[in-house]
This record gives sequence, C-alpha cells and structure tokens, in this order.
Amino acid sequence: MGTLMPATSWALLLATLGSVAGLPLEGEPGCTARHLARYSITFMGKWSQTAFPKQYPLFRPPAQWSSLLGATHSSDYSMWKKNEYVSNGLRDFAERGEAWALMKEIEAAGEKIQSVHGVFSAPAVPTGTGQTSAELEAHARHSLVSFVVRIVPSPDWFVGIDSLDLCEGDRWKDQVSLDLFPYDAGTDSGFTFSSPNFATIPQDTVTEITSSFPSHPANSFYYPRLKSLPPMARVNLVRLPHSSRTFVLPTQDLAGTGNEILDTLSVPQTPLDCEVSLWSSWGLCEGRCGRLGAKSRTRYVRVQPANNGTPCPELEEKADCTPDNCV
Repeated sequence: MGTLMPATSWALLLATLGSVAGLPLEGEPGCTARHLARYSITFMGKWSQTAFPKQYPLFRPPAQWSSLLGATHSSDYSMWKKNEYVSNGLRDFAERGEAWALMKEIEAAGEKIQSVHGVFSAPAVPTGTGQTSAELEAHARHSLVSFVVRIVPSPDWFVGIDSLDLCEGDRWKDQVSLDLFPYDAGTDSGFTFSSPNFATIPQDTVTEITSSFPSHPANSFYYPRLKSLPPMARVNLVRLPHSSRTFVLPTQDLAGTGNEILDTLSVPQTPLDCEVSLWSSWGLCEGRCGRLGAKSRTRYVRVQPANNGTPCPELEEKADCTPDNCV
C-alpha cells in the first residue's frame, strides 16, 4: 500500500481550509462537497505478451511499470495534458523514472498558489501484469486527481490520468474505473521499447500512441489491423468510509463558533517519519585538469514527515574527484 504525502504542512492545510469556507474558487468545476474524501487507488497493469506481442520486452529489463506518482489538485495545476508540452520534471520521469524534479514542481505548486492538496505514490510493478495501490485525499477546492506511471522499458512513454474530477456537485463519486492507454511525452524520438536515448528537437507535445500512430512499422505499438489498442492498464478509485481522521470543511458562516476547525485540532496525530529514495548515480566530475574537482549525487523525499516525525536527511551529497578526460 502506498503512502499519502501531504504537499503542505498541517498549519498551511488548516489555513487553506479556513479560507475556502466550503465554496469553490472562480473557475473551479463547482464542487460543493463539505467533507474531505479519501479514496483508494488501484493501478492494474495489463501489459501482457498476449495482448502486446510485438517486441514484448522479456529481459534487460523485462516489461514492468514504474512507481505511480500523483496529486490531488485544483484546476490551477496541471501535471500533464494531451497536446501540450510536458514540464522538465515529467520529462525526467517519463524518460528515466526520476521523480525528484517532478516532486519539486508539485511541491512548488502547493506552496506558491496552493493548487495542490496532497501527493500520493504507489510502489512499482515488477511485471507487465500486476497491481499496486495507494490512498489519496481530496476536498472541494482540490477535487481533481492526476497521476503518471512510466512504461518500462520505453523511450518516454507513460500512462496516466489528467485532472479527473472526483466530485459531482455536492457529492463525491463512490467509484471510478478507467482504462489506460499509452502516451508519448514528446521528448524522445525512439520507436521501440528498447530504443537508445535520442532527444526530440524541438520538443513535441504529448500525443496518444495508437495502433496506427506513429505510422511506422518499427513502432512497438504499430498494429495496423487493429482499430484501437487494447487497454494497457486500468485504474480503479473507490471512496473509503469516513473515519476519525476525516477533516470537515468549515461552514460558510465564518463568524460562527468555528467548531469545525477545533475538531481538526483534536484529531489523534500519528508521527510520520521521513522516507527518502536511494542515492542517484554520481554526476560528472567538475573542475580543471590537474586540480581537485567535485561531483555530487542526489535523492528525493518519498514521504514527507508529519506530526513531529523524524525529519528528512540531506538530499544532496558532494565528494572530491579528479576530472576525467584530461590531456
């Protein structure tokens, strides 16, 4: 089971709740649901050799899925959109499965314009068919959910959801199930699952990969006899019952007693320790020939600490080195 990671501190969350007053912002889809909603999200890979026999990856590496990374947000934020350019963070995730830059972009959106409510992640699936799951939280101001899962191996291909609204008027949807199909991030020009890195210059927009597009025989998804590709994966979101941890949005009468805010402060708080990824590989050695240089490596936060949990360690490490390729 994945872990819910608040994109903002509890103090910022409470301040946000106090400013919303249960009303959607201008331009929002019109969600007026009063309670916070918690959902389980289950990702099911359907990438089998039977369904996708062409160039099906059997080794180095075999067909598999990256970890799932997503966010609940308002319409002011976009993780990705069809026919638009991806961010640098999503490019890194789609090409190499590196989530650090994308996490920083989501965090920045949550801090600066408060357009992101929470971040969630689910473990990778080591085979083409299998499933992984997590939990997420949404409220009226942030009722949209987006996520991405990288197709491994691939040049820059992924599946995901863009801005699915979990709210209808004043009610939360009980369940949503969607088939997922492959997308090209537009940053790498490879045609096959195992294509070498070949940057797309200039960068292209996100496009859906179909049985006839790209219309090149070398394309791993090129099945000209099919009208459409079979679903490569499926996602199922199920609303969870209310629990003692559920937050309640304040009433529209801000001059009232404010009991709703006080109730959130009395919720039992379980410490959540920070969790970080493994270190990345060392970067290039920077420096002049004949002199001592420096190299660095990084890691990213998988789970943000909360409720006085263990804080995060340093996310960057530097070391001395000797510059390569000196004459």
